[in-house]
Order: sequence, then C-alpha cells, then structure tokens
Amino acid sequence: MVWLGVCSKGVSPLAIFENGTVDHDRYIKEVLRVALKFGNDMFGSDWTFQQDGAKPHVHAKSQEWCASHFPSFIDKDHWPPNSPDLNPLDYCIWNEFAQLVKWDAVTSKKN
Repeated sequence: MVWLGVCSKGVSPLAIFENGTVDHDRYIKEVLRVALKFGNDMFGSDWTFQQDGAKPHVHAKSQEWCASHFPSFIDKDHWPPNSPDLNPLDYCIWNEFAQLVKWDAVTSKKN
C-alpha cells in the first residue's frame, strides 16, 4: 500500500507500507505527520486537509488528530462521499498513471 499527497503546488513524499495493514495508529504516525509537514511547508498556515472515507481516515482518533493539528480540516461528517470533484485521484489521475505503467515490467514483491 502507498499514500501520496497532491496539491496545486506539488506532490508530497511517498509513504510506502511494506508490512501489514494500515490502521488508524499507522495512519497517524506514518501519513498524517508527513501530510502536516508537507502542507505547512507548501502553504504555511493557510490550507485545508481533506481525505476520503477509508477506515483509518474516519477513525475517531484520526479525526481528533486532524482537528487538533491541521490549520483547517474537513471532518468525516462534512465530507461528501464519492465526489469526483473532491477526489480527482480516484477518478482521473490513477487512470493516467495506469496508462503509463509498463505492466510487463511490474512484479510482485515476495514476502
């Protein structure tokens, strides 16, 4: 699994999860801290963090962390589900990436 932040000014560092699943603890430690630093470096204190409805994102502890650390945050109760306007990676960019991948060179990593 991977996580990547994208905004009008650039792309965040890539977070790669090689072992296990991503629960709210890993999400806070390995993603949200990266997202906060990236956002602050790019925009200072004038930006809003948004995420989709994945389980680690909507967990109460993740929501609390976001609300107390990000300058502005759209919580799970105010986020429109399945919005192509607000989730461009889900509806456009992943398709563009998939078309550029040399699929015959892709291999699975052995555990």
